[in-house]
Amino acid sequence: MNSLKIRRTAIAVAAAALLPFSLAACSDSGDTEAASPAAAGEAAKTGGGTPAGDSMTGDQPFGPACAGVPKEGAGSFAGMAKDPVATAASNNPALSTLVAAVKQAGLVDTLNNAKDITVFAPTNDAFAKIPKADLDKVLADKATLTKILTYHVVGQKLTPAQLENGSFETLQKGKVTTKGSGEAYKVNGTSNVVCGDVKTANANVYIVDTVLMPK
Repeated sequence: MNSLKIRRTAIAVAAAALLPFSLAACSDSGDTEAASPAAAGEAAKTGGGTPAGDSMTGDQPFGPACAGVPKEGAGSFAGMAKDPVATAASNNPALSTLVAAVKQAGLVDTLNNAKDITVFAPTNDAFAKIPKADLDKVLADKATLTKILTYHVVGQKLTPAQLENGSFETLQKGKVTTKGSGEAYKVNGTSNVVCGDVKTANANVYIVDTVLMPK
C-alpha cells in the first residue's frame, strides 16, 4: 500500500514538473506565429528603403479629376508611381500646360532629381483661367515663371492628414496654406485639390484647379 502511494506521489510530482515546460512550449509556438507578420513587415521595410506603410496603407488617389487619369500605361496611377515627378506629369494629358511651363523654365531635372517633395500641380484648365496675354508674358519671362512654378513645390512629402490645417514653406521660399478634410482640400483658400495623393517615384502630387501665385 505504501509502495502504491509513493508511486502515485512520484507521478504527480513528475507531472507538475513537466507542466510548465509544456505550457512554455505552446506559448513559444504562438509567439513565433504572431511574430511572423512583424518579421515580414520588417523585411518589406528594408527592401527598397521606403517604409512599408507608404505602400501598404491602402491609400488611393481621391477627387473628381482622378476619373480622367488613364487606367493603364505610363500616365496611369501605377505608371506615374514608377517615374520621377516631371516625367510622370508629362504622361498625364491633363498636365500638359504645366509640363510645357516646367520645360520652359528648365526645371525638369530639378524636379526629377529632388527627394521626397510635394507638388501642387495645376491642370490645363487652371492655366486656362489666366488671360492668354498674361500667361504668354509669364511663359516668356523665365525668372517669373521659375518663381511661380517653384512656389507649387514643398520640400517634403505631405499626406492628406497634413493638409487638414497646414502651412508649408515652398522651394520658392514663400508659404502655402492648406485646409480641409476627407477628400475636400483647398490650397491658399482658393485652389481646390481635384485629384489628391497621387504617388510618383519621388513625390506626392495634389492636382489643383487654380494656379497658385506667390505673394
